[in-house]
Amino acid sequence: METINFMITGVGGQGTILASDILSAVGLAAGYDVKKSDILGLAVRGGAVMSHIRWGEKVHSPIIPEGRADYLLAFEILEGLRHLHQVQEAGHALINQQQIHPVTVSSGLTDYPDPAAADEALKSAVEHVYHVPGLQIAQEIGNPKVLNVALLGALSALLPVEASVWETVIAERVPERFKSLNTQAFRNGRTWMENNLQL
Repeated sequence: METINFMITGVGGQGTILASDILSAVGLAAGYDVKKSDILGLAVRGGAVMSHIRWGEKVHSPIIPEGRADYLLAFEILEGLRHLHQVQEAGHALINQQQIHPVTVSSGLTDYPDPAAADEALKSAVEHVYHVPGLQIAQEIGNPKVLNVALLGALSALLPVEASVWETVIAERVPERFKSLNTQAFRNGRTWMENNLQL
């Protein structure tokens, strides 16, 4: 059983920690040994958040060695660019198409990366790049807070775990009144990826 390394990165308040919890639980449900480490920035809301999740037959450390991540799930474009060095060249980068300007940008100290330059940096570093409209998918359902589950849906289409396993885990980890909404977000995210893999 080969070890699969995932890195999730984003900004506090986007639901990255719940996403890492769900991804870890899915790995366990699929029979993997799983290790996870969450790293929070200076502020829980608005600060950078990063999670390492590893699935394997026997995982000894939760920390992914630099340049060894198989999958980068970035909830925000700039955070994705910041962690490209963590992904192996043959890996997969799923980048939510959302800009959240850090204080250095909003205060005028630095500029937010140009979209064309950001795209070029992504494609030159990682073989498989997916520009996922996660926020748009969530908003179309009616609640931007399910962005995290929509992105997990996109990721799930690349992994050898049945969709039913994901949906069971998601249902166990979200409040009862939001189960239907999150299930729909997962399915729409997965469908988006499946459609784009066929292009």
